[in-house]
Amino acid sequence: MNLDFSPEDLAFRDEVRAFIAENYPAELRAKVDEGDEMAKEDFLSWHRILAQKGWVAPSWPKEWGGCDWSSTQKYLFSEEMARADAIAILPFGVAMVAPVIYTFGTKEQKERYLPKIYNGEEWWCQGYSEPGAGSDLASLKTKAERFTGDDGKEYYLVNGQKTWTTLAQHADWGFFLVRTDPTAKIQEGISFLLIDMKTPGITVRPIITIDGGHEVNEVWLENVKVPVENRVFEENKGWTCAKFLLAHERSGIAGVARSKRGVERIREMASAEYSDDGANLLKDADFKRKVAELEIDLTALEYTELRVLASESAGKGPGPESSLLKIKGTEIQQRITELALEAAGHYGAPYFRGFPADGDNMYSIGPDAAHRTAPNYFNTRKTSIYGGSNEIQRNIIAKMVLGL
Repeated sequence: MNLDFSPEDLAFRDEVRAFIAENYPAELRAKVDEGDEMAKEDFLSWHRILAQKGWVAPSWPKEWGGCDWSSTQKYLFSEEMARADAIAILPFGVAMVAPVIYTFGTKEQKERYLPKIYNGEEWWCQGYSEPGAGSDLASLKTKAERFTGDDGKEYYLVNGQKTWTTLAQHADWGFFLVRTDPTAKIQEGISFLLIDMKTPGITVRPIITIDGGHEVNEVWLENVKVPVENRVFEENKGWTCAKFLLAHERSGIAGVARSKRGVERIREMASAEYSDDGANLLKDADFKRKVAELEIDLTALEYTELRVLASESAGKGPGPESSLLKIKGTEIQQRITELALEAAGHYGAPYFRGFPADGDNMYSIGPDAAHRTAPNYFNTRKTSIYGGSNEIQRNIIAKMVLGL
């Protein structure tokens, strides 16, 4: 695999870098720097700028707005996004449900949903996990019973509960796994439904996480009426869509470019200018060893991600190697937050949103770099669980790669 960038690749990198520098909203950068909670419009503002440029969904088919970029260009784009500390495009619409729709959906579904996902007109959430069905997702109990309405059309009546539904408080639509045949084997009785979140019977309740943020929710569905035409693919074959979607999600979870930026921040935090006593942590043999080991593992993960991108460019969808990316990517993300907290020292002591405060301006004790280390550490504990827990991914690798 040749990793030397061609002159055309370098020109593309410079184009991306210049575009981000000229168009990334300054107010958004300030919010990220201060660790402020993002509003719905914050996420959508950058999404719409990239959509107008034609860069919001590089991996989509060209007919629906994809960029037809090479694997190298996709890699360079993610590198430049991370380098600029630009917020990531939320994956639920662009990177998760859209590939399911353009792969398994009808012509009408593609025409109805894909343009609005692309342009940021509709915000999506994911209805997969349930209180008793997280890592063992196939055990889900949310049921959908088919019936004929008074208008003569076919509908599903959906009842159940979903949990850990990220940013559902903002969602216009959700994609849900529901059980349509309770008598079938658990993986064979599931369907994939697109549900308007404004439908009567849907209740979204916040779950406040340990860092004080409202990121996730529980979603209740009580006699929710969903047209059968909102089902993607065949009835009782939704597990096929679910596995396809999760493979795409796991590939994206690796987050190599952003992890590289995270290592750079650790080096900045550990340098003398951020220390109150002038001590440079990078001269400490133990801390230096931890950073070096992290960088070695991150380089190995980067090569694996490049191989997956090259495979996708050759027309092969993400396979079991996406589980490798998910495991190592999330473990590295967690190690980064652990080292950041170690570098922050006592300045990384947990704080709670809103205290202390000076009017509308948040402040913290110690270096600015230490401001969010504890909340980031706590929040990042989730990464080894979502998208299929790392324990489950090891089982997939054992079966699909090692043949055990």
